[in-house]
Amino acid sequence: MIGSIAAILTTFAFLPQVVRVVKTKDTESIALGMYVMQVIGIALWLAHGFHIGDLPLILANSVSFLLSGIILIYKLKYK
Repeated sequence: MIGSIAAILTTFAFLPQVVRVVKTKDTESIALGMYVMQVIGIALWLAHGFHIGDLPLILANSVSFLLSGIILIYKLKYK
């Protein structure tokens, strides 16, 4: 139960930032290096999830990858 709650919170923690970035297109305060590392790290966790066949790991990291990827794309597009 604790793990599920943690996965939900950390996965959807990106959502408020995504909404803000999409609405305002303001990415000035977002560190590019941090988001590049974040997206790569999530992609590696996702690959690991596929490798070991862990569906919760795959699902959580798929959502995280999508949300953090959106922020990274906006950061690159509107910097």
